[in-house]
Amino acid sequence: MANTNENTNEIIVHHYNKAGLFDRIMEALKAGGKDPGSVSFGDLKPVDEFHIGGVQATNDLLDQLEIGPEARVLDIGSGIGGPARHMTARHGAKVTGIDLTPEFVETARRLTELTGLTAEFKVGSALDMPFGDNVFDLATLLHVGMNLPDKPQLFREAFRVLRPGGTFAVYDVMQVGSDHPAFPLPWSSVPESSFLAAPQTYRDAASAAGFTQKAERARGDFAKEFFAKLSASLAKSGPPPLGLSVVMGQDAPAKVANMVKGVGSGDIAPVEMIFRKPG
Repeated sequence: MANTNENTNEIIVHHYNKAGLFDRIMEALKAGGKDPGSVSFGDLKPVDEFHIGGVQATNDLLDQLEIGPEARVLDIGSGIGGPARHMTARHGAKVTGIDLTPEFVETARRLTELTGLTAEFKVGSALDMPFGDNVFDLATLLHVGMNLPDKPQLFREAFRVLRPGGTFAVYDVMQVGSDHPAFPLPWSSVPESSFLAAPQTYRDAASAAGFTQKAERARGDFAKEFFAKLSASLAKSGPPPLGLSVVMGQDAPAKVANMVKGVGSGDIAPVEMIFRKPG
């Protein structure tokens, strides 16, 4: 089983790992007329909110949560650090991000330093997190579960690292219809690293870990509206220098098209779920 997990992790890291990512982001900023020496966290929003709906989706989720200025937050699958920086800048939270991809973690650290913000980023697996018990007030998971084969272990780990009374907020693409979308996809280019699951799988895993579900919201219509606006913008102005293609690579159009088709057919959709650890 360990070897299987290691092989899966290697496939996932290979999918996301893009050498020189920070430098490409700097080049894209310059191409868009930004001075890389005076970058704000808001300037990075076109590239660092790597999930359906971008920063609006982040805010829609965070608006349902209590995030105080001293809240200790864990962003699981933190990517290049967008949501972590957002929670630091807007809420004053003390945020730690964890991600499996070293290139993402290094880029997150450098971008955070560039913007003058403070957040910590570690390389690690969501299924075996390098933290003690009862550490965080809030854990977030934004478009990460699609790469995690063991949802029960994810929820056990989230439960373990959260303090009593802590919250686990999830915003994932889930399987809501019968068909898996075609590859490549933003989160996977091959079946071996795509682990889409139905909402009930998340609910069952959360309940088994000891969580109580506090809220749930399907975001399929929101996603369709977001994609329609994105398509109109691209048709009018073309792709911007700084966009998710910088992170996803040259096959970004195919990845996005397959995801959009899956959402449009009703087979997949983003779903919000909020859970609480008793205490």
